[in-house]
Amino acid sequence: MKLIAGLDVGTTGCKVTVFTAEGENLGREYRDYPVTRAVDAQEVDAVALAKSVLECVAAAKARFGKIDAMGVTSFGEAFVLVDENGEPLRPILLCTDARGAEECREFVARFGAERAVQISGVKPSESYSFPKLMYLKSHESEIFSRAKRVMLVEDYVIYLLTGKPVIDYSLAARTAAFDIRNLCWSEEILSAAGLDVSLFSEVVATGAVAGVDKDGMKVVAAGHDQVACAVGAGAFESGTAAEGAGTVECITPVFAKPPETVKFQEDNYCVVPYFGNYVSYAYSYTGGELLRWCKESICAGRDHAELQSGEYDGPTGLLVLPHLAGAATPYMDSGSRGAIVGLTLATTARDIYLACMEAVAYEMRLNQERLASSGVELTRLVATGGGAKSKLWMQIKADVLGLEFDTLETEDAGTIGCAMMAAVAAGLFASLNEAKAKFVRKTGSFKPDPDRHARYTEVYNRYKKLYEAVRPLV
Repeated sequence: MKLIAGLDVGTTGCKVTVFTAEGENLGREYRDYPVTRAVDAQEVDAVALAKSVLECVAAAKARFGKIDAMGVTSFGEAFVLVDENGEPLRPILLCTDARGAEECREFVARFGAERAVQISGVKPSESYSFPKLMYLKSHESEIFSRAKRVMLVEDYVIYLLTGKPVIDYSLAARTAAFDIRNLCWSEEILSAAGLDVSLFSEVVATGAVAGVDKDGMKVVAAGHDQVACAVGAGAFESGTAAEGAGTVECITPVFAKPPETVKFQEDNYCVVPYFGNYVSYAYSYTGGELLRWCKESICAGRDHAELQSGEYDGPTGLLVLPHLAGAATPYMDSGSRGAIVGLTLATTARDIYLACMEAVAYEMRLNQERLASSGVELTRLVATGGGAKSKLWMQIKADVLGLEFDTLETEDAGTIGCAMMAAVAAGLFASLNEAKAKFVRKTGSFKPDPDRHARYTEVYNRYKKLYEAVRPLV
């Protein structure tokens, strides 16, 4: 029996899920690693990440036997500087780390934002990789001078497994230094940033075989985690979107051609090649992380299930700005901060918890409207990630956005997407659509309630003013 697997390397942990060729989930292995979150530094320990990934893969092989092919996906933007022996030189800077903002402004003044967008499909921002590399070259020059290679987490893991540094189109695009039309590193951008193209990994198509490990397992470059989730959600048609409810909240819409409007990039949306179509990312840095923070900091550690039980009848009336780690799309403002507005002496901890759920939905509705204004319409969303297990949160999102949300049998759409790409690469299926019939299993649907949607719209119209009201004060 042939076995395939998906390796999903996230911000706080990694998991390997093993499947049969029929799409049966045999089980998974998981390992975590430390993350440092402070105002001036948000980093992951690269050595700990590498150790956890290798342990996870080894444990999966020991438990399930020979794995024929495994897809590798990872979170984006963050990168590893390694020396000539492949050893990490410093911790991994997360996309939410604000370092590189000044360097990005200098780059834009020198190079021009419009030209950068034409090449890379994204508006330059310190959340992407190359401005942070500029920062390290300037502020940690001794370490940077020892760097033999720069790898994002996907190609770093592929390197650990195969000895070959290989990255796919979708994660290369998260550096903001990738030419999305010619599908290669942009020497024009990198030269203007003072970075050598030789530092970067070989680029291959998403879903391509990157190499073979010591046990003969094919290792597949399965791309950015949001792309893998879109594949695992079966989102291949225009108008369909995967809604990733993980640590970060992200909607990944599929569309046939890049929007022609300048507004699309002004709203900080990217264009990423996606199996003959394109996708973009509309996201908030704090999705599930906002609920975790609220549970631990405001709700005295009460259980999520307890906080989500009880009556639900629409808006709390509170407004929460969910920018505790800065603002992502459409603002891309690392200096923005969170706020809670509308508190009274009658407000309970559960009220604030529910308002945090609403805030994530409001932020996604804001993105829904901005995408539509550039011609990218959402007609149906497929929910993935741990947050998709919450029936209450799914209903709130459906009511706020006015769209139907489908849920899947598994929350691990990323590893399923990886496994689907691995199965195609291994020759078990002729196409991803053929693999979809075996792997993507819908379990439920949440439809918007018209009355609640109307009431949420009234509150949402106030929410749209919240960022502009709070930002000058922080």
